[in-house]
Amino acid sequence: MVQSEVDGVRVVVCSGEFDLDTTGLLTKACDTTPVPAGLLVVDVRQVAFGDSSFLNALIRLRNTRPLALQGPLPSQLRRMMDMTGALALFDVRETTHG
Repeated sequence: MVQSEVDGVRVVVCSGEFDLDTTGLLTKACDTTPVPAGLLVVDVRQVAFGDSSFLNALIRLRNTRPLALQGPLPSQLRRMMDMTGALALFDVRETTHG
């Protein structure tokens, strides 16, 4: 769900499980048309499970706009990002400030 969009920052909150069948919901929620967001913040604190399609969607989003992940990262997601080397690609914010 899109939680807020203020001053060019769009916050999208993810919760539950994300796989090939549900990752499209994330992409749709992050769609910046008609008003492009300056920064996209994806809150992943409530993600119970995310597979490689979820990680791929995050990487694709990161490659198209400024993106930060709101953490702390769930342990399963952190492990997958560590194992694949993808963690270094992301700005992970442990607090809601800066």
